[in-house]
Amino acid sequence: MTLTPDQIRALPKVVLHDHLDGGLRPATIIELAAEIGYELPTTDPEALGRWFVEACDSGSLVRYLSTFAHTCAVMQTAEGLYRVAKEAAIDLAADGVVYAEQRYAPEQHLEGGLSLQEVVDAVEEGFADGIAEAAENGHRIRIGTLLSAMRQNDRSEEIAQLAIDNLGRGVVGFDIAGPEDGFPPTLHQKAFDALRHAHVPVTVHAGEDAGFDSIDQAVIDCHALRIGHGVHIIADVTHPEDPDLAELGVVATWVRDRQIPLEVCPTSNVQTGTASSIATHQITALRDLDFAVTINTDNRLMSGTSMSREMALLVAEAGWTVADLERATVTAAWNAFSHHDVMQEIIDEQILPGYAPFTRQ
Repeated sequence: MTLTPDQIRALPKVVLHDHLDGGLRPATIIELAAEIGYELPTTDPEALGRWFVEACDSGSLVRYLSTFAHTCAVMQTAEGLYRVAKEAAIDLAADGVVYAEQRYAPEQHLEGGLSLQEVVDAVEEGFADGIAEAAENGHRIRIGTLLSAMRQNDRSEEIAQLAIDNLGRGVVGFDIAGPEDGFPPTLHQKAFDALRHAHVPVTVHAGEDAGFDSIDQAVIDCHALRIGHGVHIIADVTHPEDPDLAELGVVATWVRDRQIPLEVCPTSNVQTGTASSIATHQITALRDLDFAVTINTDNRLMSGTSMSREMALLVAEAGWTVADLERATVTAAWNAFSHHDVMQEIIDEQILPGYAPFTRQ
């Protein structure tokens, strides 16, 4: 059946890969920038939103990442971090997201004098109040936080310890982000080893700008339970367009057989040149090859997107069905870093009932 935009918006969604500093409301950026005297490309909310999308449509991951200078600039105070986190929770819930993992790098929010722990505390307070306000508006959402280290910097061990110290207090895992090319995750081996011994779940950005060998490093050396993006795993598959002819290489076999989830971000991948279009995006071939694919936004501001939009694009341009969307959503839920009983409840009480009218007729 064909879904209307309103029906897609109402579907329960799970997003595992969404950057807090990539999802600000343009109006919020303008207001926070005015408070600190920070100059933006424009002070018109609609124009600023367009500027971010246009700047990120360059086909370059490096230029894409450069836009974060503006969002991080207004996230250097407890008040700014709190507001951004609260609004993220409200916006995600209004889009039908029932579970979200929000990631950000605390080391990027210290210019105003905050400590790493104060950054974490401000964000968690914002999420808590945003979740409460969303509930008042009839939207039930739960949020887990991933603390990211920047792979081009040398603070990964410190951020890993921060994640260890805050595990179970809103924080559910660890991520490493930033430019992939030239900065393999193995540069931060001590951090990943410490996280594994402390039983902290890990996801790693890999296979977006770098090749599938970066995915191999992530899952074998860095103990990643999920892969951020990961679409270049397709390069380790011959004839990926035909499941009957496809042959998987060693790395692709490892990832597929163990159902290591790929946090795929369709629109973002097109913007950075990782994929040529939604219609030909690797996510569909990977789905057909039985990889554990999930649908994600990456950066809602930079991509001018939402989970509803990502789903609608896959339906309209790549031929996805409601059953495909449900499968990706359940896959994401079962591979979230929150506890099993929490995710079981979300699946049973929100996800399956939300899809039932469309898939169980």
